[in-house]
Amino acid sequence: TFQRQLQQSDCQNVLMKKVFDTHMLFLQINQSAAALKHVFAALRLFVGKFPSAFFQGQADLCGSLCYEILKCCNHRSRSTQTEASALLYFFMRKNFEFNKQKSIVRSHLQLIKAVSQLIADAGIGGSRFQHSLAIINNFANGDKQMKNVNFPAEVKDLTKRIRTVLMATAQMKEHEKDPEMLVDLQYSLANSYASTPELRRTWLESMAKIHARNGDLSEAAMCYIHIAALIAEYLKRKGKVNICKTNYLSINIIAE
Repeated sequence: TFQRQLQQSDCQNVLMKKVFDTHMLFLQINQSAAALKHVFAALRLFVGKFPSAFFQGQADLCGSLCYEILKCCNHRSRSTQTEASALLYFFMRKNFEFNKQKSIVRSHLQLIKAVSQLIADAGIGGSRFQHSLAIINNFANGDKQMKNVNFPAEVKDLTKRIRTVLMATAQMKEHEKDPEMLVDLQYSLANSYASTPELRRTWLESMAKIHARNGDLSEAAMCYIHIAALIAEYLKRKGKVNICKTNYLSINIIAE
């Protein structure tokens, strides 16, 4: 009935946000496994009908959905884990198809951010969550329609990176009283996302806070200069601002 209104402005509108929030409530409030099965079916239909809402424009809806699905991937019910994993795989596949079979950059980025947030919020990373990651990989391996494209490889790379974040976070907790080792682990994680500026920036900011807390102000400043260089480079590539001199200066300061 309201499809035309929902599709206005490439699905970036107030009505779409209200409909999406209603769907999210079913995941945020405790439900039975039987009810969740129908919720996941409804979400598959919703994503399939309005992919622009998630894969174009602002990434808020994409990030929120990734967060809630990942929470369900850590559910105590095996059937719910399987349903959530299937929905997540479907979501990534829709992202790939929406991008004309080029990449799943948006869902990749939002899932990694959601994992980082859930580690603090819900303590994910145990056997249940690892089981869900294995299910997603199995879907990728068995999807015959995607056999001749790079989608399965992208899914495997994503699940591998999620495991890397989980392992690194576990190591960070072990060394939280050793600031030098903690920063070294965060630096390694930041380097693993050299091709993803937003995530690299997140870990560099975390490093800067640790340095500042320990009184290592010059090291904290270096982190912020790296962040400034990342932003400058991003704006330059987007052609939003002519900042060649600023960018050049930032990179020179880093080199010094």
